[in-house]
Amino acid sequence: MSDPPASEPLRVLYVVSLFPSLSETFIVREMHALIGHRADLAILSLKPASEKIEQERTVELLGRARHPLGALRSMLALLTLALHHPLKVGGFLGLMCARMWRQPLNLLRSIGALCHAAGQWRWIRRFDPQIIHAAWATYPATVAWFLSRLLDVPYSFTSRAHDIFVEDHMMADKLASTALPVTITRNNVRHLAQWMPTPGPRLVQVVHSALDLPNNPFSHAPRLPHRLLSVGRLDPIKGYDVLLPALAELQRRGVPFDSVVIGEGKLRRQLEAQRDALGLGDRVSFVGAKPSGFVRQAMADATVMVMPCVVTPEGNADGIPNVLTEAMAAGLPVVSTHVSGIPELVDDGICGRLVMPNDPQALAHAVAELLADPALREGFAVEGRRKVEREFDVVKEAGRLAAHMRDAVREHGRRQPAGDALATHPPARSGVLDGSANQ
Repeated sequence: MSDPPASEPLRVLYVVSLFPSLSETFIVREMHALIGHRADLAILSLKPASEKIEQERTVELLGRARHPLGALRSMLALLTLALHHPLKVGGFLGLMCARMWRQPLNLLRSIGALCHAAGQWRWIRRFDPQIIHAAWATYPATVAWFLSRLLDVPYSFTSRAHDIFVEDHMMADKLASTALPVTITRNNVRHLAQWMPTPGPRLVQVVHSALDLPNNPFSHAPRLPHRLLSVGRLDPIKGYDVLLPALAELQRRGVPFDSVVIGEGKLRRQLEAQRDALGLGDRVSFVGAKPSGFVRQAMADATVMVMPCVVTPEGNADGIPNVLTEAMAAGLPVVSTHVSGIPELVDDGICGRLVMPNDPQALAHAVAELLADPALREGFAVEGRRKVEREFDVVKEAGRLAAHMRDAVREHGRRQPAGDALATHPPARSGVLDGSANQ
């Protein structure tokens, strides 16, 4: 494999847990932006397609994706790989067992992920990637590492939130072996330090999860008076159980408002019961999961976006909720919390308000302040859009990621003597991969 000239497409195998995925539109944006920066992208999904996706930008990528062939065929494929490359496959499986034997379920799932990747081995070889990138630090990164050893190409991965706050899938080994560790916040860099010697073997690069700004215009339309909006799955990390007491406090103070919560999840019945117990049944609506067009209109209608994110007792948290970035791009003022990477997006008192997590009184005060002050809301809206344009533009962020990938490929090429690859690769297939059925 030769160094990729900047003028030539860079072949990137992008490994994801599930493609397409309704909850990972930010990954689709990054994929499109990488293609715009001359990446020839192939997508390996570790789970069968299970979600109906109608968004045009996602549908455009389906021809680039491959999915598992089925359990039996995938297991046989891994066995075949092991017979042809016993040292590399056996050594990797041995390392996984040595590192993860205290996590038997994660270990079994990791082996299953390797099987699914092995099932697409011929397709992967035909594509002949120059770098393998994983969208998450857990199973996708494990597969990327495995394939990089077989193909003798560098791999990279992006760490985001639960994949490092809750999970530890051989993180120390991955940080030591990857050519390019990436994460989405500076807060995450500090968190990753626990798995790295001092100084770390690699510089962790921060590449924000970002927006396609032309598709997220600033809204100048009149907003509904007193409308509060919250968007996200009904999960403990979102802090909806803190939101409801804060809204009850607003009601006690006589502050006019109505609140809409867009999202679905395991906590819905519990939260609806809490809402009713607090006497908020006619003022707070849980409307379930909605398509992106509905969410975009809800952001254009609302007065304030409220996301009272928390850190769970297990240590789980958001990185930076994408809905906060989307709201700020749309000119919707935001109120959130000093959690994880959120302060890297929301400059408190400049482009939004931040309060301490798990504090309904402080949250109610911040929301009431914004509801009562149109000039303050307008100032936050303008500064919020400027912040997103500066630091959360997916074209700029993907450009940085593509540049880092090219550097990693060049560095790998300088370290490897000629002919040291596992096997001679066939000619690469350039352009969009054909959309034929899985081989």
